[in-house]
Amino acid sequence: MELRHIRYFVATAEAGTVSGAAARLHLTQPGLSRQLRQLEKDLGVPLFDRSTARLELSTTGRALLSQARDLLQRADALKVAASFHALGRLERLTIGAPTVTLTDVVAPFIATLAPDDPTPDVLGADGLSPADTLRQGADLAIGTIPASTPFHEISLAVLPVWAYVPAGHPWADNGTVLLADLLREPLILLPPAFTARLAWEAAVEGAPHQKIEAANGTVAQALAAAGRGIAIASDDPRFGLIPLAVETGGRRLSVRLRATWDSRHAAAVTIEGFAARLGRFIRDRYDAPAS
Repeated sequence: MELRHIRYFVATAEAGTVSGAAARLHLTQPGLSRQLRQLEKDLGVPLFDRSTARLELSTTGRALLSQARDLLQRADALKVAASFHALGRLERLTIGAPTVTLTDVVAPFIATLAPDDPTPDVLGADGLSPADTLRQGADLAIGTIPASTPFHEISLAVLPVWAYVPAGHPWADNGTVLLADLLREPLILLPPAFTARLAWEAAVEGAPHQKIEAANGTVAQALAAAGRGIAIASDDPRFGLIPLAVETGGRRLSVRLRATWDSRHAAAVTIEGFAARLGRFIRDRYDAPAS
């Protein structure tokens, strides 16, 4: 059994089709099919049910998928640990975060790094938990979901979720808006997996309101600028829009940004220091509290 065959198995399970996995892995479809059958032969069990038009995991395949992912994660961790011990420093550091956070927070922070800092890479993690983000290959996961053992986390900052209105809107000079007033207006919301949308849904608790869904914060703000409604987003302002803080019964609508890493990582101390620097950068950039 070869480790690359395990990677092919996981990629195919995640893609749902051999063709999709082959494109992701830069392999031919027949070649990938042969490699998957070789893995099944090595393990002595069928991993996929090929009796239907769509390739589906067998019962055994579903049972083994989590262990396969864990094996790949441990293999990647071994490579990182070997590099860390050989060089005495972390050469590369992958940061996983939602798209908005990567654009508005992580990318500006990367621009401040020194030449002797680890070379950063990023991984999109919309809708993923910290554990899933780290399992996908990130060394540091940025998000809003609390972590559990064996992961460590620190609070980076509490960031507002804004209601964006055009400069000529009657509320533009108010600075804040009541949640109850927003619920009477047409609203432009982000997809359900976005952190700003999750915070919004928790605040409204199912209260009825008129809404349209935009693909991301930039499109939401573009629609607001075009007069289609009020955008609810945590992105930096665009298109000349005015951000209003949303009052929700004694507190303001916000998201708590957390940094999470695996305490067993060979460079855990380095990653923790990197996370602390990121937190200071965010708080300075947005004049935001840590908690």
